[in-house]
Amino acid sequence: MFFRCHSADRRLVREICCWAVLASACLSTAVADDVQSPPEGLRVFYTGHSFHMFVPPLVEQLVKSAEIQGHQLVGTQGIGGSRVIQHWDLADDRNKAKAALISGEVDVFTMAAHVTIPDEGITKFTELGLKHNPNLRLLVQASWYPFDVPSPEKRIRDNAQRDDMKIEDLQAAVDEWRKKLEAQADDLNRQHGRRAVFIVPVGDAVVKLRAMIVAGEYPGVTQQSKLFRDAIGHGQGHVMALAAYCNFAAIYRISPVGLKLNERGVDDAHHAILQKLAWETVSMYPYAGIADANAKR
Repeated sequence: MFFRCHSADRRLVREICCWAVLASACLSTAVADDVQSPPEGLRVFYTGHSFHMFVPPLVEQLVKSAEIQGHQLVGTQGIGGSRVIQHWDLADDRNKAKAALISGEVDVFTMAAHVTIPDEGITKFTELGLKHNPNLRLLVQASWYPFDVPSPEKRIRDNAQRDDMKIEDLQAAVDEWRKKLEAQADDLNRQHGRRAVFIVPVGDAVVKLRAMIVAGEYPGVTQQSKLFRDAIGHGQGHVMALAAYCNFAAIYRISPVGLKLNERGVDDAHHAILQKLAWETVSMYPYAGIADANAKR
């Protein structure tokens, strides 16, 4: 059976078809806009101690996974247990960090703070770096606290003691350390008239991971001590991957979610959790500068 289509019906059909085509075009545009192209590659130099110097090769993996073109690892300078001032005081013929900054060919320069803050090394590297590249960004990693807490009488003496640590005590130690760093960053940014010094809140992310373990929310890991190798707090694979994700997010100001990283003992389910945790921690922390940078895009 066939029905006769009146002119009014034909107009309605045409209108519906037009709206359908328009909706499809809008949807395609929205999907295209949601797909972000990789950011422009940056020239990065790393300095730091043993809670940070495993980061460069891991970030290199993430850069490759993110298909970032033009990225350059300018160099690294590691000193175990160091304050930043020790990197500054290194003899000129061995000081790769100073030479890199003097060249002006560094976009991002990393430092890893020691527990003693303020650190004159942060001040001096900032002055030198901005002199030769006014657009330089300097990142200071605020790590997890060595021996877990600052009080000498409460510091752990054995890694297994971490399993009895209270999350609120861990967070209090990280807060105290980080706030001193924030004060120094504020002072330096005021002196130089721009936000040049940023902080990577790796310590906060590690405390959150430990809280997940206590709450039974991190599959396959039931003890905080399994995250570390010793009483000092050198990280195992989970901590190392988390720190790398945090630093990558701070360097490139994009999410590490979905990227590929090979780290011993960390499976895909763990990586997914660590990536989300890192991005949420870093992107929501004002001193990392991600929110401001994204607002300008």
